[in-house]
Amino acid sequence: MGGPENVARQHSGGRLTVRERIERITDEGSLREVGTLAGTGEYGEHHVLRKVTPAPYVAGLARIDGRPVAIGGEDFTVRGGTSFGALRRKGGQGGYIEDLAHHYKIPLVNLIDGAGGTVTSAKRRGYVVFPGVDGFERSVELLGEVPVISAVLGTAAGGPAGRAILSHFSVMVRGTSQIFAAGPPVVKRSLGQVIDKEELGGAAVAVDEAGSVHKAVESEDDAFDQIRRFLSFMPQNVWELPPVLPVTDPVERREEALLDIVPESRTR
Repeated sequence: MGGPENVARQHSGGRLTVRERIERITDEGSLREVGTLAGTGEYGEHHVLRKVTPAPYVAGLARIDGRPVAIGGEDFTVRGGTSFGALRRKGGQGGYIEDLAHHYKIPLVNLIDGAGGTVTSAKRRGYVVFPGVDGFERSVELLGEVPVISAVLGTAAGGPAGRAILSHFSVMVRGTSQIFAAGPPVVKRSLGQVIDKEELGGAAVAVDEAGSVHKAVESEDDAFDQIRRFLSFMPQNVWELPPVLPVTDPVERREEALLDIVPESRTR
């Protein structure tokens, strides 16, 4: 995590940390985290390691209602969840977590709360990275193999925004979640228009108008419930059948309202 101050700032905005999110949605004690040592080192004189910044992504294998899943999400308390080399190898679009979902043929759950790439990272590398260069193919391939679910639980810009859309089911929280290609500062610089994050990519835009995200909910816990419910209808992968549950709706029940949905007269 990014330290007590950043965690407190995350909570003050009405948002959970990524570890709290994973703990809330997965079965107790089921997470087997991967990539715990991934990060970027800062070296001093004679190449002596001075500092390590952890990759702003937490991922692993876990269970949701007893079913194995691959799950991961940006850690907004570290660099605002922005991507750099270790992140792209560990999670997000084309990350190792997608490889795990592909290898084990299990659902992929993305808990998205990140601002994508940074200008400083691109400047340091000397080039920018576009979808298709590193991992876009895997993200698309998974859509034909396993259920892919994304929850936008904060600000999703750039790569994380694109990853959210590459899903069979997506959900976001009203008031605390936004999704867009680039944020208000870019809009102001390019178009001269002053706009806030909610106006640009809040649920009223992304869900109610654009339809880029499937469903809006009122809280993160509600989002987790929606994910559980969606998974309950899904098979683990395209090579398996969906779960079979006992029927609670009487087979003899008649839904009389259906008689009035289509008018009897063809002229009406």
